[in-house]
Amino acid sequence: MFTPTSLYGHVSFLGVNDTPEVDLQSRAVNRVRVTLDGFDGESHGGATRPSCSRVLRQYPTRGTELRNTRQVSILSVEEMALIAAGLGLDHLAPEWLGVNLLLKGIPDLSQLPPSSRLIFDNGTALVVDTENGPCKFPAQIIEANHPGHGLNFPKVARGLRGVVGWVERAGEIAPGDRARLHIPQQRVYAHAG
Repeated sequence: MFTPTSLYGHVSFLGVNDTPEVDLQSRAVNRVRVTLDGFDGESHGGATRPSCSRVLRQYPTRGTELRNTRQVSILSVEEMALIAAGLGLDHLAPEWLGVNLLLKGIPDLSQLPPSSRLIFDNGTALVVDTENGPCKFPAQIIEANHPGHGLNFPKVARGLRGVVGWVERAGEIAPGDRARLHIPQQRVYAHAG
């Protein structure tokens, strides 16, 4: 069961990375067609993906085929501003972080519970899988653009890097669109540890 909240995220930026062999930077797009495989043209799309270093404890053989729950990278304007300030910068370009969807208006976006839904006014729907951990690749891009500021990115961005998710309902998204946050029932699993 999911509860619609009174929180809406407003689309500030849309991006796709169609050149993964170059780097993880996204390029801005004015509108994106959203399919069940992800954002049209996005290199992280597809129904499945090869396992990577994030899941080595679960799948020790790199490249194991998995369901793709990392089709879309979602960040918030507010958390990006905190990262920029922590790096001593006035601004970070969302492209440098490989952002697919930049939202304004959802507090603590990086802490959204797994399985939360972002349902757009037109019915397009994304599901949050998990927090996106900071990595070295954006650090390298930031460092190339602002020498002396990028290398601390993994430390500064911890808990602020946004979330990754997958498409539940296809449609289209454009800058200025809004998505309502729906959250699942939440409880703590008593036996973790």
